[in-house]
Amino acid sequence: MKDLKGKVAVVTGGNSGIGYATAKELKEQGAEVIITGRRKEAVEAAAAELGVTGIVADQGSLPAIEKLVADVKVAHSSIDILFVNAGVVGSSSSVENATEENFDYVLDINFKGAYFTLSRFIPLLKDGASVVMLSSNTASMNGANNSIYSSSKAALNAITKIAAVELAPRHIRVNAVSPGPIETDILSKAGYTEEGLKAVKSWIIDRVPLHHMGKAEDVARMVTHLCSDASSFITGSEFIMDGGMRL
Repeated sequence: MKDLKGKVAVVTGGNSGIGYATAKELKEQGAEVIITGRRKEAVEAAAAELGVTGIVADQGSLPAIEKLVADVKVAHSSIDILFVNAGVVGSSSSVENATEENFDYVLDINFKGAYFTLSRFIPLLKDGASVVMLSSNTASMNGANNSIYSSSKAALNAITKIAAVELAPRHIRVNAVSPGPIETDILSKAGYTEEGLKAVKSWIIDRVPLHHMGKAEDVARMVTHLCSDASSFITGSEFIMDGGMRL
């Protein structure tokens, strides 16, 4: 069943992981999909594999966001779905040992970039459109050495609720999906050695009541559901998908 036939969707960070899986699911449901990412080769390869449009854009740069919006507007006067997915983990550190470089790197993409992606795309959103922000279960947890990343995602949850109120008169719904541990390459990019990565995954799984990590496709199906008419009475909500980890 193609529930999203005729819809136009933009997925930031759509060249890998959750973004890639969601772009694939949205297309399978009938949507015309545009993916973005910072790495030209990765975006082009993913777009070719998925059979979607790829645009190179860095969510950490406001001029790049504004150019992305302008490029999308040339091809489509309006869009129905916006999935603000692009994000980074950054380096782990205590509050005491945090660096300004890591703080700026994470917040520029996860908070400032996500904020202005939503902000600048609002004029292109059709009345009745759906926006989904990719947050994290860590936004409501208090793990040591994770203050910068957790804060960036907690900020997204605040944006989600306020934007939902502001855009409600246009029947535009804004929700957040907060995954826990998902099998993607984002942990591999966090700088762990192979042995360290294995230890981190083992540590994570031991703390998940369902005792396994989720899949990108799990999140993709939730995002797609929130973009469909089946969720027409849901806005300003956060959906935690972490196998019970936060419990």
